[in-house]
Amino acid sequence: MDKTYVSFELAADFIASAFIKSGVPPEDAAICADVLVESDRRGIDSHGCNRFKPIYIDRINSGIHKPVTEFEIIRETATTAVVDGHDGMGMVVGYKSMQLAIDKAKKYGMGMVAARNSTHYGIAGYYATMATKEGMIGITGTNARPSIAPTFGVENMLGTNPLTIGLPTDEDFPFVIDCATSITQRGKIEHYARTGKDTPSGMVIGSDGKPRTDSRQILIDLVKGDAALTPLGGIGEELGGYKGYGYATVVEILCAALQAGSYMKMLNGIGEKGEKIPYHLGHFFMAIDTEAFMGLETFKKTAGDILRDLRSSRLAPGEERIYTAGEKEHLAWLDRKDKGIPVEAEVMKEFIEIRDTLGLPHRFPNE
Repeated sequence: MDKTYVSFELAADFIASAFIKSGVPPEDAAICADVLVESDRRGIDSHGCNRFKPIYIDRINSGIHKPVTEFEIIRETATTAVVDGHDGMGMVVGYKSMQLAIDKAKKYGMGMVAARNSTHYGIAGYYATMATKEGMIGITGTNARPSIAPTFGVENMLGTNPLTIGLPTDEDFPFVIDCATSITQRGKIEHYARTGKDTPSGMVIGSDGKPRTDSRQILIDLVKGDAALTPLGGIGEELGGYKGYGYATVVEILCAALQAGSYMKMLNGIGEKGEKIPYHLGHFFMAIDTEAFMGLETFKKTAGDILRDLRSSRLAPGEERIYTAGEKEHLAWLDRKDKGIPVEAEVMKEFIEIRDTLGLPHRFPNE
């Protein structure tokens, strides 16, 4: 598909302006825009600007995302907190929750926050790197609408439930492992559908127990319950699918049980009469201060040495290099920092539609 490169500055200003016009307070709109644009900076196109309209603007307009986020601390200790987002903007809930965890870690070495009644919070890695920028270990997870079938099952029960960890290093980029506990996620399948590509076999299982590959039909059938994502390791146990299933369950429990919130089928966003309702998602955030152990510089040096040793190990025949988590995202940023965000034609149409509907002044390249 044709792509238009949009500068990061233009994209962020447009998205923030559109959020403000949609009722999001300016300070919160800047946070939301930064989370979305950061995804594209890292080359994570499945969670960037292409989700701006369907996941955020459309849900605000439908009334299941509140544009004004009431961030309420409902229970707190020196090192922990439970917060309620009251169905506001998930990125704002995520940002404030991780900042609260970081502030506690600065005082006491560790901080952990559980959030309830939240909404989609974008890339989990954004919050993990909030911690790494402070010299801390950052850990976060979120539950989501049912997508993953348990091992030996075909019903979508668990969310894609990323378990995300960021570690500071002495390199130009932190170690950040940010991925779903399924082989893929809805955003990736949405990307396949927009670009006219099939979903690779093994990522999705049908109600008949067989792999599914038609991307557009998969998106329909995930909602209907006629298809489900497979956990990391794939169908059955032969390649370790039970491991991905187990980690998805860990995230589900931590996101729900710590804050006594909704889980699994409760998160399908559909009411008793088939109407759209808020998702009431749960998240958790942890910050661990490396200074409380052997010190930040020692941690960064050891972490960096481990990563360098991994990358310098013996290559498989025909391969050019070994990567460590966070490296490809750093390389994507180096490639895109001057070119901007590659926006597909379909997403550009959405941008223009939102701009014209809201009466914004922004002009995009090639118009």
